[in-house]
Amino acid sequence: MALRRALSVAGRRCAQRLCSAAWGDTIFALSSGHGRCGVAVIRTSGPGSRGALQSLTGRPALPPPRVLALRRIRDPATGEPLDRGLVVWFQGPQSFTGEDCAELHVHGGPAVVSGVLRALGSLPGLRPAEPGEFTRRAFRRGKLDLTAAEGLGDLIRAETEAQRRQALRQMEGELGRLYQRWSDTLTQALAHLEAYIDFSEDDNVEEEVLSQVDATVRVLEQEIGSHLQDGRRGELLRGGVRAVIAGPPNVGKSSLLNLLCQRPAAIVSPVAGTTRDVVEVALNVGGYPLVLSDTAGLRDATDPVEQEGVSRARDRLQEADLVLAVLDAVEVPTEPAGLGAALGSLQPPPTTPCILVLNKADLLKGNGGSLRAACAQGHPLPPITFLSCKTGEGLERLLVLLARELARLCGDPLSGSPSLTQSRHSLHLRQCVAALARYGPERRSDLGLAAERLRLARRHLGSITGHVSTEDVLDVIFRDFCVGK
Repeated sequence: MALRRALSVAGRRCAQRLCSAAWGDTIFALSSGHGRCGVAVIRTSGPGSRGALQSLTGRPALPPPRVLALRRIRDPATGEPLDRGLVVWFQGPQSFTGEDCAELHVHGGPAVVSGVLRALGSLPGLRPAEPGEFTRRAFRRGKLDLTAAEGLGDLIRAETEAQRRQALRQMEGELGRLYQRWSDTLTQALAHLEAYIDFSEDDNVEEEVLSQVDATVRVLEQEIGSHLQDGRRGELLRGGVRAVIAGPPNVGKSSLLNLLCQRPAAIVSPVAGTTRDVVEVALNVGGYPLVLSDTAGLRDATDPVEQEGVSRARDRLQEADLVLAVLDAVEVPTEPAGLGAALGSLQPPPTTPCILVLNKADLLKGNGGSLRAACAQGHPLPPITFLSCKTGEGLERLLVLLARELARLCGDPLSGSPSLTQSRHSLHLRQCVAALARYGPERRSDLGLAAERLRLARRHLGSITGHVSTEDVLDVIFRDFCVGK
């Protein structure tokens, strides 16, 4: 029976928790990053944190929790002073990891830091932390779920304002709460269905329970499906929008890359076909991350090396999130149809956003007016800007167009529902929706199989946050139906 299966699994989970409760050594690490700095923060976590702080300060009495205190820090083995700094004590569970923690704020010179770390390593029961172990301990003690842990990592790596906003929102639990709400809804639906399967013959559960479960599953399937249709906004913002500079040889693509990144990242030469490989730089445009690639000029090359470069350019063009199509303003046709044909010859993906950059605008003479008039007609051309990489004229408008496209692709990280940020989330959510879609047909033929679909969907949601348990189902069964009363 479904209830007995759940009870059996719950028993095993309880035993696992009892075993893991015995686990607990004390770890330490430099938390403020390596290199010379004014202040370095060294952190410990675990049951030995109290003793470690007492040993290094030479005082049996600890400062009040979460209160900075000035102390002389000594090597406990020799008594030699190592530094004079601030210490702070966090008594578990009121700490980042949920364990007893201590922090030592010392001067950031390499000798001071290495001396304090060496002193901590000499204490019994203390060991250096593994990468990410403090956050892993916080997760294991329920201080944050997996999505919040991922948000913390993204916040540390954030390089733009928009990335920071999205990461902070995720770290503070908004994405996790959304998934947890769906998981709670699914848990209740599964509990009702399990109760109907196990106890409907005893008239403890009403028939209308099944119709309520059906309605809940339909609504949940629609909500998760809508969440998945976000245009990859969160993933683009997290990893950077991949933009490709594409165009014929010798139109100024490498000059444009150098102009945007304000350094000679690519070789510039009047000889056509200079760029053979992809040159990639990361930029911050309007607070949004941009990964910009300069590529080989697109033409029918005869040189084998250039052919490989053109092939790589076309591959990168097909993978792009945004295309900067560069053409020579002096050479392009001056009517909209001709401009469209010149752009089409580059073969950008039809669904990929594009900005048409007409470079060498400083060389325009008599046909400048007619070309600008053709560009002003707009449709069916993409946004167009005139630019001179030589003088810099037109750069400001190009940056405005870039920022506008990036904002459209990434969205506002502070508005609306939190966005998907990891391909891992998308994978589990798609598998969750697939399981919910199978619920309806199997519900009409076999309630047991239908319940298994809900369990599978719930498992995928729990895999995102790291919360997967059968005890939640039992809690709802006993709370909502009072079985055995």
